[in-house]
Amino acid sequence: MSSNKNKAVDTEWKIEMFKQEKKHIANFMIEFKILAMKTETNNLHAIFLIKKNIQTDIIKTILEYLSGAAPETLRE
Repeated sequence: MSSNKNKAVDTEWKIEMFKQEKKHIANFMIEFKILAMKTETNNLHAIFLIKKNIQTDIIKTILEYLSGAAPETLRE
C-alpha cells in the first residue's frame, strides 16, 4: 500500500474511534472537524459519529435545547 493510502486509512480509522472521553466539548469538536475535513466525511456520517462518540448527557442537552430540530450538518 502506498504511503498516502496508509495515511488515509489511518485518518479514517482515527475519526471512527475518536471519542470525547474527558475532553472539553469545544476541544473535541475542533479536533473532530479537522478529522472530518481530512477524511471528507459527509454530514450524515459526521453527525452519526458525534452522537456515538460524545458524552450522552451532552447529546441529550443539545437535542432537548433544539426541540426536535436536530442538526443536519456538521456546522450546525
